[in-house]
Amino acid sequence: MSKNRINVAIAGATGFVGLDLVFLLSKHPNINIEYLCSQSYIGKKINKFDSRIKKKLPILSDIKKVNWNKVDVLFMSLPNGKAQILTKKLFYKFKHLRFIDLSADFRIQSSLLYKKWYNLNHYAKDLINKTLYSISEFSKKKIKNYRIISNPGCYPTSIQLAVNPLLKMIKGNIIIDSKSGYSGAGKNFRKKFPYKNFFSSTYAYSVTKHRHMAEIDQSFKSLSSKNMNYIFNPQIIPTFRGILSCIYLEPKKKYSARIILNKLKKIHSHNPFVKILKLNQNLGTNNVINTNNCEISVCQTRDKNKIIIISALDNLVKGAAGQAIQNMNLMFNLSETKGLK
Repeated sequence: MSKNRINVAIAGATGFVGLDLVFLLSKHPNINIEYLCSQSYIGKKINKFDSRIKKKLPILSDIKKVNWNKVDVLFMSLPNGKAQILTKKLFYKFKHLRFIDLSADFRIQSSLLYKKWYNLNHYAKDLINKTLYSISEFSKKKIKNYRIISNPGCYPTSIQLAVNPLLKMIKGNIIIDSKSGYSGAGKNFRKKFPYKNFFSSTYAYSVTKHRHMAEIDQSFKSLSSKNMNYIFNPQIIPTFRGILSCIYLEPKKKYSARIILNKLKKIHSHNPFVKILKLNQNLGTNNVINTNNCEISVCQTRDKNKIIIISALDNLVKGAAGQAIQNMNLMFNLSETKGLK
């Protein structure tokens, strides 16, 4: 790493998340983009895929051509199963190199559970316990001790920022209803959701078993002395980006909606990207689109024993590329807002 400059490589630079990574990193004052890697578009210019990218950057290249001695951080925006193989190949050979994985490869702390949820074998089992699953707001004190950072999923980020601080204050049987823009499915979204009227309809999917439940299970279990029962229902809506999670829960008797609100305010008081709104304030994705912010609203209901917590973020930024950069900033002792404000 040259003085005040971090040299980065991005694998999977032309996907939806990869392009947001390139765009944001190209404006980061401490970043030098050394390599942009792609399998399908070698030799192309990155701004052909995203007109927002104005800076002159390296042309897309094969990852086999990367000189890893010149790279400080590798961002991996790859299909599940690919990042673990690449990390395994590089981790021990290049001991200066750090890894930020935006796939699910290192999110699950058990290779058996990874196999169960993703139907893939894990080929870097020895690296799982060397990895930090990092929602930035909850990892600030320990992130510098790790070379491999697992970026959380977009749905779990919206849920955990709102619920994790409250687990000891609420009863089980949580209902989580989340809606996402179609970019969350990646560039092949039409193969995953091949129904007509895609851009003018809403679609519930993976109702009984969504993969992101694995990391929500893991997080809830690590923070609560009892199993937190919950239902998670994801939906695709006809908009490109954004997530809105509505979380229905019952606090224990001594905790009112206002106490819940004040708890979230206190927990996130030093988290510049988490905005806790006034009690009962309406909330949508409008304010968070193209930002690294997460907005959270605590709302009372006609049933005084129930409350709704609404959480909104941009799935490609705070749910992916932005949080990856926030994690990188924390790893290198930079202000966590660098390149994101």
